[in-house]
Amino acid sequence: MGKRLTSQLTYIEVRCIRLLRMDLSKDLVAASSTPLVLAILTEGESYGYAIIRRVAELSGGHLQWTDGMLYPVLHRLERQGLVAAKWGKSETGRRRKYYRLTREGRAQLAAERQRWKVVDQTLHAIWMKTSPA
Repeated sequence: MGKRLTSQLTYIEVRCIRLLRMDLSKDLVAASSTPLVLAILTEGESYGYAIIRRVAELSGGHLQWTDGMLYPVLHRLERQGLVAAKWGKSETGRRRKYYRLTREGRAQLAAERQRWKVVDQTLHAIWMKTSPA
């Protein structure tokens, strides 16, 4: 009986792990990157690695960004004037680029919030209609 229970628990654990490792499409990750970065920067200035950690934290580990994904987004936002960057030093004295939200970035974030609110409400409306609670 003990072996049977262990097999069942292992199966349940595997099912839970699969549920937690939700696969998100590249399109969804790309579409959400701008509002996520802008929203994180409303908490204060930050640097790349800290933003990556914050995304993972906020998503419960479902979004695992890499620097190769984040830095092109930050550079685009900087070119668009939505974030400003400055070089500074970390606690260890290492050079680090810090990003902060600009006034234009705050306005863009407000627009992004409205767009995502419409998407969320639309999905919620159809899912509630077609799926049992």
